[in-house]
Amino acid sequence: MTLLGDIVEVDLSTGKWQRQPYPEALAERMLWGRGFNAEYLCRHIPPGTDPCGPENVLLFSCGLLTGTAAPTSARLHVSALSPLTGLLGSSNVGGGFGARLRSCGIQTLVLRGRSPHPVYLHIHGRGLVLADAEAFWGLDTWNTQERIRSRIGDPRARMMAIGPAGEKGVRFACIVTDADHAAGRTGMGAVMGAKRLKAVVVSRGAMRASDGMSASAASAFRRYVRRIQQSKEYPKLATHGGAGYVKWADEMGIVATRNFRQHRFESIDRIDGRKLSRHVTRTSGCFRCPVRCKAELRMHGRTLQRPEFESMLNLGAKCGLADLESLVFLDNLCTRLGLDSISTGSVIAFAMDLYERGILTVADTEGLDLTWGNAPAMKALVLRIAARRGFGRVLSDGIQAAAERIGRSADAFAPHVKGLELAAYHPGRMAGTALGYAVSSRGGDFNSVYASLEYTWSREKARRVFGTEAAVEPSATEAKGAMIGRAVVVNTVLDCLGLCKIPVLSLLGAFDLKNESELVSAATGRSVRPAQLSAMGERVVATERVFNLRMRPQAPEDRLPAMFTDGAGTYVDRAKLSSMVQDYYRAMGWDEEGVPPETAPAAADAAFFSTDHDSSAPEDPAAQETDAEPKTRARPSLQAPSSRKHTPGKRPSARVRRKGASEPLP
Repeated sequence: MTLLGDIVEVDLSTGKWQRQPYPEALAERMLWGRGFNAEYLCRHIPPGTDPCGPENVLLFSCGLLTGTAAPTSARLHVSALSPLTGLLGSSNVGGGFGARLRSCGIQTLVLRGRSPHPVYLHIHGRGLVLADAEAFWGLDTWNTQERIRSRIGDPRARMMAIGPAGEKGVRFACIVTDADHAAGRTGMGAVMGAKRLKAVVVSRGAMRASDGMSASAASAFRRYVRRIQQSKEYPKLATHGGAGYVKWADEMGIVATRNFRQHRFESIDRIDGRKLSRHVTRTSGCFRCPVRCKAELRMHGRTLQRPEFESMLNLGAKCGLADLESLVFLDNLCTRLGLDSISTGSVIAFAMDLYERGILTVADTEGLDLTWGNAPAMKALVLRIAARRGFGRVLSDGIQAAAERIGRSADAFAPHVKGLELAAYHPGRMAGTALGYAVSSRGGDFNSVYASLEYTWSREKARRVFGTEAAVEPSATEAKGAMIGRAVVVNTVLDCLGLCKIPVLSLLGAFDLKNESELVSAATGRSVRPAQLSAMGERVVATERVFNLRMRPQAPEDRLPAMFTDGAGTYVDRAKLSSMVQDYYRAMGWDEEGVPPETAPAAADAAFFSTDHDSSAPEDPAAQETDAEPKTRARPSLQAPSSRKHTPGKRPSARVRRKGASEPLP
């Protein structure tokens, strides 16, 4: 397989599209996957852009290794301006969609504009078709995939689809592929729904993962797989998936219980994910992954998917829910409706907390009894959130907006950073995780930081790398800035390469990029050092920071909510957290305000990113044209982003064929 595919841009407003080779300058700067997305957003999204308007762009980018024969190379990075936070929208997804996109020779798919009516985009080989999706609008993500596969006559088609939540504009709606893989965080499903795009469908292309793979590359890939399979935690993760670590988290005392009121859950044994093993009917995994941590369950006559670690705790302990079957059902319901299970569990726990405190009443909740662990009420609320109906509409905009709307001091119990709901770990017990929540570029999140070093590394390794054993003492604050800086950079590199973090960081856990540089060197045939990958990661993190500062020029809010730092229930010392944030800035080479140094873009890639786009309507919207190769275009000079809305210019392009619902696809 050719290592870098093309960039395909589609204007949903006009049906025009364009395909071009990946610019050499971007490849030389190692801007792939998450890195490409960050740079593209920085160049194309000016302040004041409406996240749900046609000016926003939605990016699907494969990493350098996505779809190749490299192990764990399934990941796709999805980005846009987030409707939930107003900052960087960023989500990463596995499964088989990314590899299928690469089989069609596509590295990045750029979606702009807004279709005049619901459509799905079908990519087949080197052609594109926009087809009518009115018949699928309103369906859940599972039924959507099944029905579209039937429509196009391709039972193996891969797709990224939204459910009712994305259609209705729930700010934390996700995009789902297959039965249980989701680009979950920051509301990318709401952006897709606003563009009236029900799904992106990809039929198999001509390229194969093994194309062009040398014998030395095959040998390097086998070594990487052996390292993963020989890791200590491999048997447990392969058997139980992330759900198998629920009990471990409670024993560590880091479970966000009842909206972070406690850090352990007294009923943890009842929702121990290892108990799901007796219900497993088959296991599966993402493209080229040796772990196969996914599982299909059979429970009381229903076929369900095993929840992941975050879903188990956010819908479980965080909401005081101690019924395992109800937890599994609620997680699957979120997937089908197209809801981020982390944010969904978080907003429900927030509402339950306010209900118990008397801030919300039965009148506010429209009759729902939101006592802790009330599964029927949780189900009803999930359905109302997805439909943006009644009290569900209040919660559908996320915790930050809900707290503002409810008032009555509700913001004192609102666990979010930069508008993104916090994940399952309690920050009061782990200083590194607390810092990661505060500084993550997409808001209060663990997976975009992955601060697992603080509880997996040995004291000796911490002393050797960071100069002090305190770096891996969860309650200590020393060296946490450097530790989180390292975690963020490595994490970002993996998203640029298209590798999964679970085997790389949870199982191997080296955080030194040696294994990954070996993979890249083997795949490209060029010697790539860990330091080069690290430098790339630092550039991408800085670019994301610059984007956020442009969107919100005031203070970047690198802090935790007051519920953790103020009052009698203080978990995190505010002064110590501020000190750690400053240490993180220094580790990243930023100034004391958290502003990265200015760097001038290379002329070639600057020219690419400044390209204007034709959004003019076609003379005959019903016209159908062939799927012929689109024309290439010239690259104009750089134009800096401005505060005005993006004004598209003219360029030559092809028009995507629009097909009616009753017409057969080629």
